[in-house]
Order: sequence, then C-alpha cells, then structure tokens
Amino acid sequence: MDVSLLRNKKISVIGAARSGIAVAKLLRSQGAQIFVSDKTGPDKLKAEAQTLSELGIEHELGGHSERVYECSLMVISPGVPSNAPVVVEARTRGTKVVSEVEVAGWFCRSPIVAITGSNGKTTTTTLIGRILGDAKKNHAVAGNIGTAFSSIVLELAPTDLAVLEISSFQLDHCETFRPRISAILNITQNHMDRYDHSMEKYAGAKARIFMNQAGDDVLLYNADDEWTSTIVQKAQCRRIPFSIRQALPEGAFVESGKLVTVLNGKRTEIISVDEISIKGPHNLYNAMAASMVGQLSGVGTASIRATLKNFKGVEHRQEFVREVNGVRYYNDSKATSVDAVWYALQAFDRPIVLMLGGRDKGNDYSRISDLVQKNVRAIVAMGESADKVEKALSPLKPVRKADSIDEAVLAAQRFAQTGDVVLLSPACASFDWFENYEQRGKVFKELVKNL
Repeated sequence: MDVSLLRNKKISVIGAARSGIAVAKLLRSQGAQIFVSDKTGPDKLKAEAQTLSELGIEHELGGHSERVYECSLMVISPGVPSNAPVVVEARTRGTKVVSEVEVAGWFCRSPIVAITGSNGKTTTTTLIGRILGDAKKNHAVAGNIGTAFSSIVLELAPTDLAVLEISSFQLDHCETFRPRISAILNITQNHMDRYDHSMEKYAGAKARIFMNQAGDDVLLYNADDEWTSTIVQKAQCRRIPFSIRQALPEGAFVESGKLVTVLNGKRTEIISVDEISIKGPHNLYNAMAASMVGQLSGVGTASIRATLKNFKGVEHRQEFVREVNGVRYYNDSKATSVDAVWYALQAFDRPIVLMLGGRDKGNDYSRISDLVQKNVRAIVAMGESADKVEKALSPLKPVRKADSIDEAVLAAQRFAQTGDVVLLSPACASFDWFENYEQRGKVFKELVKNL
C-alpha cells in the first residue's frame, strides 16, 4: 500500500475503543480525513469520547449514521463482526473494508512475528517478547494482547521485531498483511457465534495469517492439531511443525523428557520439560513455538533456557492467586472457550473445584466430560450459561449455581477440601456480568484475597 495515497482520503473507523482510536490517530497523522463511529452509547465510552474530542477527531457514539458510509475506506476494530449491519452495508455499497491490523501493516518497516490460535496466543506472544527482551533484542509486543499495533508501528525501526498476537477477527479483513514468521498454535472450536457455527469458516480465518507468506517466510504450526496441520498444506512458505507426540525431522518435539529443536539441520536440546516454569501440555506447545521464534531470531540456547525457567505466565491465564487453608486459587479468566478449559483441567495434579460459565458462545461442554469425571471434584455454574452447564455436567459431578461472582467464590470455597485447586476457568465470554475477561479476573482475585 502506498500510504501517500491516504492524504485527504475520507476514512471511517468503526469502533471507538483502543484499536479504533489508535488507527484513527495513525491515519490522521498521514493527512486522512477521519470519522469514528461506534454503536455503543456515550455513557459507556466517556473516556474514549473525551480522547477523540481532545484529538480533534470527529466522531459519533450510540449508532451509525449515514455519514459513516461517506468514505472510500472503512477500518473496523476487532470487536466488530464481519456480519455487522454497518460492515455489510458498506461492502454492499462497494466500500473497501479492512482491519486495524491490516492498516498498521502498511506502515511497518520491521519484520513481523505473528501468533494466532484458539488458545495460548497471549502466553506465547508474551513469552516470545520475554525471550527477545532477555536477549536484548529490540522488539515491541502488540496486537490482540492489549496494545494496538497502530499505536506503536511508527516507532519501530527496520532492525526491530514486531511481535503480534493476532485474532481471527483481525485476520478476517487483512489483505496484504505478511509476517516474516507466523505461528498457528491450534484451531479448536471457538467463536462459533461469529462464524455461523462453521469450523471451516473459522479455520479459514486463521489460515489468513500465512496467505501472503512466501519464499523464506516461516510458518510454525502444531502438527498434533488436526485442523491446523490440514490448513497449513496450502501455505506457500517454509513450514516448520512442533509436536509433543512424535519426533520430527525438523521442528520442535520432546525426546527423553527434553524440549528439542531441529532447525536448519542443527539439533538443539533447549531444556528439560520439568524445568519449564509454565506447566501443562498446552504450555509445552507454547514453549516450543516461542523457542523456535527465539532461535530463528538469533537468540542463543542458554538465554532461551533461562527465560523458560523464569517465565511465570501472564495475568488471567492459570495465574496463581493465593493459598487459603490448603486450597490453591487460580485465575484463568482468559479461558473463554471449552478447549481452553480442556487444557487447564490437565495442568493440575490436585482435585479441582471448577468455576464455569458466563456468556455462552455455542459451547459443547461434553468435550470436557472425561476430564471433569477424572479431575474435577465439583462445579460452580455461573452467569447466563449456568443452566446449560448444570444440565451438561451435573450427571458427572456436583454442580451448584451462583447468581454473582461473590456467591460463586464462596460456593467454590465450601466445595474445596485441603489440597484442592479452585479454578476460575469459565469457557465463556464475560459480558453477562463484566466488561471483559480482565475485569472478571481482577474481581475474582480481589474476592480471593479477602477470603
């Protein structure tokens, strides 16, 4: 994209939250005429409205007027579905629609490392950032992880690395986005409400991460995941797998209890699996992907090993909160899919009291039935999906419904016995009771600290 063509161009930005404001600022810095529109009312976007006003960016809140279509380009934030009426209408009128990540990519002078997957994106992206940081490699971490790519892209030098967590929503409207290294961690049932309950459509969105990669560009992928290993066959770049089930001629795998990589014909024993600080098979996959990104980026084995030993994970992802009367409490609020809970239930060697539920996204709770039967002592069902959770899992283990997060924590405490784990791992979105999963996790942690 020739960004000089953006000068004086009328551009509508849909979504006035973090990504929307960031891309609006970026585009206006290039001389574009920006109009920001959000269907959310001004009562919920007071801070955002004040920011836009202070920046002098024209905007509307509480709905999309006809003016939003008076543009030659529409940029949508990740929270705006592809089937939202405003997007459908714009495309019907022939307006080009792209994502915030696509726009930021037009300005990026540095190589991009892009991470996607149904589960583990944030942990892996954060771990890669830590590996690069510990090795004193210049980089920035952004994307779906909390810092909009648009807000940092102009600060990046050609010698830096842009490490991005990328969601399927961001990929939906990418056209030219091209990572130097991409990774697909897994593709499991998630966001079915956004993809017409079609795994094919969801997997197709994930596949867009490598659609422009070619030649020596690298695609890292989970060879143990059926959907992932299938879609990567279409890639036109270098493909490198990772697996915890089999040794590989190239890639990352486990051998004799050690994480081993073979890259460019060189075999390297990175670390003993038991020494990796973040636990569970899902985190082993994450460590494999991150280790190979580190190696491909020139980080030495000793440095990678030290980071893997010291990295404690990310907030809201199997985050240890505290121990009370011999019961350990963990915050896994970011587990917003059944498959994320499936991984979490394998990460502990103690009986689990599981706090499950929220705004359902078409979940099939039978997918965790075996692990519930094996590893769970009891379940506290929460939020809008409480009845569905109870119906699906009460034949297996005791279930108690809670009408608030406060009540849920107290119910979990009553269920738990010395030596147990209380795990908030909801499998659902948070929007029935909270603004986002971060708020849900913070409230949970505060309640646990007051037990």
